[in-house]
Amino acid sequence: MDEKTHNVSGSLCPAMASADILGDKWTLLLLREMFLGTTRFGGFQKAIPRMSPSILSKRLKTLEAAEIIVRKPSPAAQAGEYRLTRSGRELGPIVENMAVWGMRWRKRSIAAQDCDVGGFMWDFHRTLNTQWLPDGKTVILVQISDRTELNTWWVIANGDAVDLCPDDPGHDVDIYLTASLAVLVALWLGDINLKDAIDAQSAFIEGDRHLINSAQDWMAQSPLIGVQSALAER
Repeated sequence: MDEKTHNVSGSLCPAMASADILGDKWTLLLLREMFLGTTRFGGFQKAIPRMSPSILSKRLKTLEAAEIIVRKPSPAAQAGEYRLTRSGRELGPIVENMAVWGMRWRKRSIAAQDCDVGGFMWDFHRTLNTQWLPDGKTVILVQISDRTELNTWWVIANGDAVDLCPDDPGHDVDIYLTASLAVLVALWLGDINLKDAIDAQSAFIEGDRHLINSAQDWMAQSPLIGVQSALAER
C-alpha cells in the first residue's frame, strides 16, 4: 500500500477518530453551550443564532449517535432536554483547553472577527457579575451604537437570574450602556477597562449613580479574561 492510499484509508489514530466527531465549529459551540448549562433546542438557538435549525438538529443527532449526549423527555419542553453522558463530560477539559489556547494564541483573530451580535449578547448577559448589583431587579439597557439592527438589548438581573430581551419588556431602565460592538467585545475580553473607554468617549454610561460608580465591578467579562496572551510574553 503506498503512502497516499494509507493516508486516505481508515486511520488507527485515536485523535483522528475524535476529530471525525468534534472537528467542526458547530459541534464545538454546541458542546460549549452544554458545559455552560444549556439543555434545550430553543436555548441552543438563542446562544448560537447563526446555526440554522437543520444544522443544529443534525449535530445533536450526531452527538446522540456517538453517545456523547442523550435526549431525555421533559414535561416542560416538548422537544425534551439534552444531557451529557460520562463520555460527554470527559470532553469538558478538552473544550476548555481549546478555549484557553485560543485566548493565548488567537486573541487578535477572535477580537477582529465578524462577531454575531446575538451570540455576543448571550455571552454578555450570562457573564454579568450579579454579586455587585443591588438586591432586587436591575434593568440594564445596552445600546450598540454602530448597528442598525439588533442594536438595543435589555439585560434584566434579579439575584443570580439574568434574562436577555431584544425587545422592550416594559421595565424601567436603571442604567444605560452605549458603545460600538467592537468596544463592547474589547470590554468583555478585558482588552480595555470601562473607565478608559468612558474617558476616551468610546463608551457612555448613564443612570443610577450607584450603578455608574460600581460599573467596572458588575460589567460582564469573559470567564477566560485572566488568560494572558502569548504575545504579551514576548
